[in-house]
Amino acid sequence: MFSDTHFHFHHLVENNSQEFGTEILEQMAKNKIYFGLDIGTRADDLIYRAQTIEDCLEALPDVNMQSKLKKSIYLSAGIWPDKDSIEDRYTAIETLRETIEEFRGSDSCFAKHLCAIGEGGIDHHWNPEGADHHCREDYDDSVFYGEKELFGMQLELARELDLPFIIHSRDGFDDTMDVLRSIRYNRGIVHCFSYGINEAKQFLDMGWYIALGGALTYTKKNQMDDLNALLNYLPKDRILLETDSPYLAPVPMRGQENNPLFIKYTYEFVSGKLGMSTDKLDKLVDENCKTLFGLKS
Repeated sequence: MFSDTHFHFHHLVENNSQEFGTEILEQMAKNKIYFGLDIGTRADDLIYRAQTIEDCLEALPDVNMQSKLKKSIYLSAGIWPDKDSIEDRYTAIETLRETIEEFRGSDSCFAKHLCAIGEGGIDHHWNPEGADHHCREDYDDSVFYGEKELFGMQLELARELDLPFIIHSRDGFDDTMDVLRSIRYNRGIVHCFSYGINEAKQFLDMGWYIALGGALTYTKKNQMDDLNALLNYLPKDRILLETDSPYLAPVPMRGQENNPLFIKYTYEFVSGKLGMSTDKLDKLVDENCKTLFGLKS
């Protein structure tokens, strides 16, 4: 019974088919998923994402399975820091706010399952070739300022709505910290954590949970001691696990399209490093999800 605190279900359906999405949900139910969080990246994607999941659920022949999944799946709403959203950030934030209000008043079976704002934050991972349309040369100082402001506005929205926040921070630790210290809303998850112990300590001291993903399983042998030290440094009541599917499939599935079913490999990897059974880690992560998101037992 594994929890996955970060996936993008609609991308799986778009990349494959609705039938594929239904099959994934069926397997999630059979594996007794406790908590699954579908993550937002666009100001206006929440309603579409919820409907995509609902359409796949309705294709399940087992109504009991449908019911269990409706209780287990939650959604976030947020704005990933792409260039267009940064430049049009005031409109984006207003759109996000309006979309959330519309969703909460809708007849969606997930209308009461919006449990976080995000993912949003800072991304300074530049691709020199521009293959992912994310080049340093395309950005000027106003965009750097705007990225931090967009992050801060989303944190303020999370505070207003009394919801946890999902931080995306890649190669941008200092700027991330600048915003957190300025806004002073520290409740939620540092998604796909990719920093070291020193950075983890600063996040933890502020009150953040640390989410570990499949990229951990790519660690090279000469870096494994550092990873072991990090994993054993993290307080057990602040650890969460995620797939970030369809991205970053863990070993032994690396190179394939990721999906929430592959979370078991990350549980196996992390539990081995912590010297505990996967069952114990599973219960620990489920309890952490319950605490952070206020889930009922």
